[in-house]
Amino acid sequence: MKGILGLLAVLLLATPVMAADIKNVRIWLAPDHTRLVFDLSGPVKHNIFSLENPDRLVVDMDDSRLQANLDRLGIQNSPISNIRQSRQADGTQRIVLDLNSKIEPRSFTLAPNAQYGHRLVLDLQKTEADTPAPAIIKEPAQVPGTPLVLRDIVVAIDAGHGGEDPGALGPGGLREKDVVIAIAKEVYRRLESTPGYKPVMVRKSDYYVSLRGRTKLAREHNADLFVSIHADAFKDSRANGASVWVISDRGATGEVGRWLAQKENSADAIGGVVSLDDKDEVLAGVLLDMSMTFSMEGSRQVADRVHKNIGKFARMHKPFVEQAGFVVLKSPGIPSILVETGFISNPDEARKLKSRKYQSQMAAAIAEGIKDYFWHRPPAMTHLAHRKNGGQLAALSGRTHKVSRGDTLSVIAARNGVSLSALRAANGLSSDKIRIGQVLKIPSS
Repeated sequence: MKGILGLLAVLLLATPVMAADIKNVRIWLAPDHTRLVFDLSGPVKHNIFSLENPDRLVVDMDDSRLQANLDRLGIQNSPISNIRQSRQADGTQRIVLDLNSKIEPRSFTLAPNAQYGHRLVLDLQKTEADTPAPAIIKEPAQVPGTPLVLRDIVVAIDAGHGGEDPGALGPGGLREKDVVIAIAKEVYRRLESTPGYKPVMVRKSDYYVSLRGRTKLAREHNADLFVSIHADAFKDSRANGASVWVISDRGATGEVGRWLAQKENSADAIGGVVSLDDKDEVLAGVLLDMSMTFSMEGSRQVADRVHKNIGKFARMHKPFVEQAGFVVLKSPGIPSILVETGFISNPDEARKLKSRKYQSQMAAAIAEGIKDYFWHRPPAMTHLAHRKNGGQLAALSGRTHKVSRGDTLSVIAARNGVSLSALRAANGLSSDKIRIGQVLKIPSS
């Protein structure tokens, strides 16, 4: 008996132990990169390297075996022309990507979370030569004695989650990311068809954008307003009601607020973002920056209007605008709101959110609230301000500010009671970079 047990032990030791099976592979196509996600049965050590003539990217995973089918991955419109695989003699699983364009690869592993197990993420970033320049709005500088150049109001519309991150899940597999992109596109359509507005979609289809990337895109487009749209879940399926949120530096209003903020702020861990290199740059002075006073005032005003509009046809979670520490609302100088269109975890609300009619109602409420806000508070030097003024061109206030050490554009805007976008437009700035000694023109508030 001992001999048999000893033989079995030897056989077990001689049998290679698989570190991980590759159970599934998914692909996501974003404007600036392609993402491959390998679902694994356990943790894995891996290595990637590039080859030229022809261009290839090789992914090696130690002691692993491919069990997924790569034939129907859907690599059209990606930098991948073909995928090949082989298993090496030492047990390494090799994946070879034949490339049709230059890419900058990045890879990292992710530990299991509530929705996924172990994952290996491979990002194929387009090189600068292949990436179209972002459509940054650059306002021409104002020349004294010439007519003012008017601009459209820019609204950044952020459909939450996307790609690797489905967001909250409702009955029948209803996914938050699908509901909110439909509502966001309808808000976009309504604003685009309104003279004087230029809406911008943060994500246009099913791919993930990091939380910092969402606010960064709004800043790059000189947005006058940032609107993030969600349809979240709560641990109690009885929770119901739509809500509108603004940033809070003192914690969330109630248990639901704390729950939602924690879930939304952890989205990068699900979507697969491990680098927050810009965190210090963006957050270092957010709550101290005077621009937050201006943007929080605007946030509250537009949020009140959207809240009132939604309340005309939907049950509201609270009879007032709520506050929580959502990362996507921490954009200095830009009024920002987050709309929870309902609890997808509630069966009745999930049924409504799935309805095209209800999605259209929600989009109309958001769009009309935005337009009502800007009609009462149009940014200087915009077509809307011009139209509200009876066709008379608004004038610069005649005030100027000389930039000194420690100044930021957002602080200067707040001190003078003007929006950040209006200050940029008045001075022909395409970014927030200013230099000591620079003289800035202050637009009329």
